Amino acid sequence: MSIIIAQQLSKVYPVAVKEPGLKGTLRHFFRRTYRQVQAVREVSFTLETGEVVGFLGANGAGKTTTLKMLTGLIHPSGGILKVAGHTPFQRESSFLHKITLVMGQKQQLIWDLPALDSLRINAAVYGISDQEFRLRLGELSEMLSLKEELKQPVRKLSLGQRMKAELLAALLHRPQVLFLDEPTLGLDVNAQVAVREFLAEYNQRYHATILLTSHYMADITALCKRVILIHQGELIYDGSLDGLLERFAPYREVKIELANHPQEQPEDFKTILSKYGEIEAIQGQSVRLLVQRETLTNTVAQILAQIDVLDLTVSDPPIEEVIGRVFSSGTIQ
Repeated sequence: MSIIIAQQLSKVYPVAVKEPGLKGTLRHFFRRTYRQVQAVREVSFTLETGEVVGFLGANGAGKTTTLKMLTGLIHPSGGILKVAGHTPFQRESSFLHKITLVMGQKQQLIWDLPALDSLRINAAVYGISDQEFRLRLGELSEMLSLKEELKQPVRKLSLGQRMKAELLAALLHRPQVLFLDEPTLGLDVNAQVAVREFLAEYNQRYHATILLTSHYMADITALCKRVILIHQGELIYDGSLDGLLERFAPYREVKIELANHPQEQPEDFKTILSKYGEIEAIQGQSVRLLVQRETLTNTVAQILAQIDVLDLTVSDPPIEEVIGRVFSSGTIQ
């Protein structure tokens, strides 16, 4: 069953246009003119209950605008939108009990108070009884490995501890739908892993639906089997991570460890290498090439026959490089 339905979702912002100089300033003051900026262009997708989906795009692509429409913070300019059976921008109490929005660069916890005090306020806002509050607090704090930290002022917590406490506050009312905007932003590797493990466990335990944006590809590959890509406000891909690699990366990465340093090779050594594929990098005696999948076997055989090689490995290119190529071209080839 689809818990999120977006059909032809669009958002247009009017932006005031001001000419330079005093004359332009006076004209802008008395009679403003506007241009229309299309932040999101007829985006359509659905999410099923319990899915964890990565929502990807470059800065300014329209991700956060879409999340704000999905959570009812802004009104769509066009299209049909349903989340958990509700129209988000109506902001009904029953709707707000079913969703949560976590933004890695913003906080809801009160800075100078212990996190526990903010959690009690959240429990009162959502009408959670004291007994149920203690049960949920114990369960979530155990999942997040938080205990004594909740009794400390938020300003004294590490960034990782603070992010965990933010997640606890956002999930205290046990929402069905989680909108997560860069939840691991700025965290160290260990804290990122802890947040990912928690989200995976929460999804399995409560069958919650998660829409996740992140610039850390490790978040996406660890949690999401499906990704939605948005570029300049338009949806350009909706499918599996594996499918993205198959469709947009019709090549394999060949890593070569040379027997001799490139400086000891002929002057036109780069020209020789470029015959086998696209040169990604040359570092010391290591070379990385992108080779078309259909010519891979013959190309590897030629490399081994014509170049003095110590080692050679073949793998798929890193997912972040594939995503980067999608963003740079704005289309799926």
